[in-house]
Amino acid sequence: MVTSSDHQIKPALFTKKREELALSSQDLEKLMRGVFDKGSSFRFKGKGYSMSPFIKDGDVLTIAPLQGSSPRFGDVMVFTHPTTGKLVIHRLIGKREGSYLTKGDNAPEADGLISKAAILGQVVRVERNGRYVSLGLGPDRFFIAFVTRNGLLPLLNPLWRFVCLFRRSQPGE
Repeated sequence: MVTSSDHQIKPALFTKKREELALSSQDLEKLMRGVFDKGSSFRFKGKGYSMSPFIKDGDVLTIAPLQGSSPRFGDVMVFTHPTTGKLVIHRLIGKREGSYLTKGDNAPEADGLISKAAILGQVVRVERNGRYVSLGLGPDRFFIAFVTRNGLLPLLNPLWRFVCLFRRSQPGE
């Protein structure tokens, strides 16, 4: 705490509604680990385009701790990148020698092998514009991981646009 004459100035415990608190990757990781240590899930607004079209820039992500379980093929994981030290959210596309191979659905290359110790948690919910987005986290995650691993996502983009167009045109949505 900073003191000024007889006053004590306390830092704010929260931000005003609609304001965003910008954290470095390292600070976000510390905060996330602290929340996970309490056994709770962590929500925040994701940034970036490497997981598009299934997770988009600005989507609100709910991350759950692994709690002793092992990640599975197709799961979307949050981990600390071994080279850059930055927090990354990418899909698990393989397992080798006790480590995990991850890649963004829209990324040109895989991240390399990630140790289990580097994995913080798993994306369990995606919200876009206040609505739950289910595509990419359910049983379809296996197909998406296969397509991502083999670099076939660009071939599926026209199909993806058609599916989205059809879903928007449904009555009552």
